Amino acid sequence: MAAAWISASVAAIAAAPNNSKPLFLFEKEEELRLVKQNNVRVQLQRTAGGRALRVEFHPAEWPNVAFSPQKPWDWSDFTGLAIKITNPGPEPVEFGVRVDDDPSANGIVHCRQGSGSIKPGKTSTFVLYLGPTPMSYGMRGLPVAPGFVQLNPVTQGDINLGNIVAFQVFLHAPKSPVPLILDDIRLVHYLMPLEGIVDEFGQYAKADWPGKLKSAAEFAVRRTQEEAVLKAKPELPGRDRFGGWKRGPRIEATGFFRTEKVNGKWWLVDPDGYLFFSIGMDCVNYQADTIITGREYMFLWVPPKTDPLAKYFGHVSNVLMGPVKQGETFNFFAANLERKYGPNFAQTWFDVTLRRLKAWGFNTIANWSDWVLHRNGRVPYVATAHISGEHARISSGSDYWGRMHDPFDPKFAQSVSQSLAPLIARVKDDPWCIGYFVDNELSWGGWGDDGGRYGLAYGALAESAQSPAKQAFLAQLKAKYGDIAKLNAAWGTDFPSWDALEAPFKPQQPLRASAHPDLGAFVKSLAARYFRTIRDELKKYDPNHLYLGCRFAWRTPEAVEASAEYCDVVSFNIYAPRVDPAAWSFLEKLGKPCIIGEFHFGALDRGMFHTGLVATESQKARAAMYKDYLRSVIDNPALVGCHWFQYVDQPLTGRPLDGENYNIGFITVTDTPYPEMVAAAKAVHREAYPRRYRTKAPSAQGG
Repeated sequence: MAAAWISASVAAIAAAPNNSKPLFLFEKEEELRLVKQNNVRVQLQRTAGGRALRVEFHPAEWPNVAFSPQKPWDWSDFTGLAIKITNPGPEPVEFGVRVDDDPSANGIVHCRQGSGSIKPGKTSTFVLYLGPTPMSYGMRGLPVAPGFVQLNPVTQGDINLGNIVAFQVFLHAPKSPVPLILDDIRLVHYLMPLEGIVDEFGQYAKADWPGKLKSAAEFAVRRTQEEAVLKAKPELPGRDRFGGWKRGPRIEATGFFRTEKVNGKWWLVDPDGYLFFSIGMDCVNYQADTIITGREYMFLWVPPKTDPLAKYFGHVSNVLMGPVKQGETFNFFAANLERKYGPNFAQTWFDVTLRRLKAWGFNTIANWSDWVLHRNGRVPYVATAHISGEHARISSGSDYWGRMHDPFDPKFAQSVSQSLAPLIARVKDDPWCIGYFVDNELSWGGWGDDGGRYGLAYGALAESAQSPAKQAFLAQLKAKYGDIAKLNAAWGTDFPSWDALEAPFKPQQPLRASAHPDLGAFVKSLAARYFRTIRDELKKYDPNHLYLGCRFAWRTPEAVEASAEYCDVVSFNIYAPRVDPAAWSFLEKLGKPCIIGEFHFGALDRGMFHTGLVATESQKARAAMYKDYLRSVIDNPALVGCHWFQYVDQPLTGRPLDGENYNIGFITVTDTPYPEMVAAAKAVHREAYPRRYRTKAPSAQGG
């Protein structure tokens, strides 16, 4: 059923007429009657082609210019909303576009939303996809006709295109007035048909670009060319055997990685006593399957079952999103590695990869990488663990990857021990192991009040009396208040007894502010229990390696503070154009070094369909942003490194788990390095150590 529905949808898009429908051209004053200003100032201005709408976004949380019809629009015949945008200002601008199908839309439900960015002095036509969600085809991004820049999807739920009540262009918290010029807002058909979009190498079949592989014979040529480059410049100068700063000061050597504050900045120190700044690469592996089942029409070629490359077929049954929950997969990347290096390519490819990383200035094999790279004796690495088991869990209200561990459950300690034991046994005596990342992007909640910051407290209250977290929270409250009447007075509740609070409690409205200290104290105690349990297990069996934390994406102040108390290094995944020193100044107050576990940027100029979480306009711009991001990390006194996500582009038609198909690799599906990214990496990595050591550490500010 799913495959037939997808095919029908693709056929409908392919058959759609190549036309458009203007909505706002800004040639008439009366058009302004449909414009609503929310912390913006608008005016019509003359352009070379007529008139356009100049919008000045003022400092506020969500300044926006909104367009609302007198009666709902019917957009059901179109697949995209296109807006021509000019940035007349001196700085890049990140913006969003949102379409609502109901007055109750809140940015999550009843709307479709996308994000983009535009450089100073540039004009581009951005388009928000309105049709069946890309995940209907098992992908996060779809191929776009030339001339459009597709906005990155933020929300992907279906909307009622026959009842559009508003759309808006917005910014998030500008610090000063920001101008944008909007023009030629229209409905369009802009998607390319999906039949035959993937060639035999896993590349986009319907476009050309520099570096695209044209034949299997090119593999040998590229291998020879790269070998000459790697031999000529095998590593950056001034590094010791671990990739530490050999030309810098040498301090106490313990034989393992450790941390120390030097000249007001945190550093890692390598086993030989040299200062070490961790520049890492995530996902150094060749696991790159994509689903074939139900999407056969997308592929010009997959091998017959008698072909030697048929060994790279596989099967999945745990797909989170998309129409196909299980089915056959194929790994084009692994097939290309066999074409390039031969049937027994694994050892050759890993050797080439280790050489690449050293030559490009990377000194850490980071999370999600192949276990065969443990104990490699050439490039330091991190150990990756996840806590699994039959212990209880609770909801924070933000459970993208699943509900949060309940560390108050006695079974949690057993789960920690069983989950960590095999990994500890594998790496515990190896000086090349930096330390352990344990878990990733857990459901801590968010910075906001109530449902965000205190989400785990509300989640515990919503559990039954059998929940260990619920019982721990009740014990804290009873110890503080004693009498239920005192709790009621503080919380504004009317529980007749403590027994009444044993039942699941889901308040209709957020609890009053006077309850926040109790909610925050519980969140802090849960986080402390979680981090302490893992720390104790690690240090009991492996006291020599660092505990690198849980890689915060969603986070609360309480969870971060607890992490700093028990972890050797606090870790964050920070997806942004750069690390803003003001926004992240709170790191200095933690009293522990911090590390970035993931960041990336992507572009759509080399045959990929989605930029990833941070968009750039080209590979040249992506490389420039890489250098700027690295420098923002190098200059932050609390940060001791950052790790790029990931080594190879994701499959063009999406990974099975969740359809991600991002241009976020340093290499392509054909094992071809992006020359712009390699050049940028070498340049900024070369300057990393002297820049960090000599740059004066700023004093802590804000919070």
